[in-house]
Amino acid sequence: MKLPIVILITLFLHCSCKHEKALTPKTETTIITKEEKTISALEKQMIKAGLVNVQEKIPGILVDLKYSSTDNFLNADVYGDLQNAYLQPDVCDKLEKAYHNLISNDSSLTLLIYDATRPVSVQQKMWDIVQANYPEKSKYVSNPKNGSLHNYGAAVDITLATRAGKPLDMGTAFDFFGAAAEPQQENALLASGILSEQQIKNRKLLREAMVKAGFIQLPSEWWHYNSCSREVVKEKYQILK
Repeated sequence: MKLPIVILITLFLHCSCKHEKALTPKTETTIITKEEKTISALEKQMIKAGLVNVQEKIPGILVDLKYSSTDNFLNADVYGDLQNAYLQPDVCDKLEKAYHNLISNDSSLTLLIYDATRPVSVQQKMWDIVQANYPEKSKYVSNPKNGSLHNYGAAVDITLATRAGKPLDMGTAFDFFGAAAEPQQENALLASGILSEQQIKNRKLLREAMVKAGFIQLPSEWWHYNSCSREVVKEKYQILK
């Protein structure tokens, strides 16, 4: 029995629509908010303590946490997946001033952070590694029982870099433990040829920016700057365990 033309056309259109729908399945887009992204336990601890993510406040600064890698004198990663540098809010304000001091002298440069807030738990890991490998351990890492200004979020290990991220030559690597790293001996090191005039110039450029902002340089390490004295830090801040 032949079907009427109208019925055949209707059936054809019906089948075509079903087939088209089968070829275009519904898709859903999942949007992951910033709050839903994974944050390390150390980072959560710092945020809870009221510390500031440096790069959120000062986007022009660079961060390369050396202890979140094996590229350090310990040859060990003691931070795990922590990638951001944190400091006390007022210490971060000082660092922002230092950043502007620097770029007012040379806009092609920026600050590069190697280490910032370091909880005591991490300090203990470092102490244990040093204790096992180095006889003069207190020269390399502060005893966790005494605390370090890093443990309060009031110290920063820092250098100069190009905007592309290339560190300037400071005469020694970060965490080099020897006379060549000591600012207090720079004149003698220059006279003896251990450091060059350009290396001294780079150190002085960093020092000028940091000290003008209120930081205090550690006499034995060109990269280490404290925001205040040990006595003041204990009065102002809570130590991060």
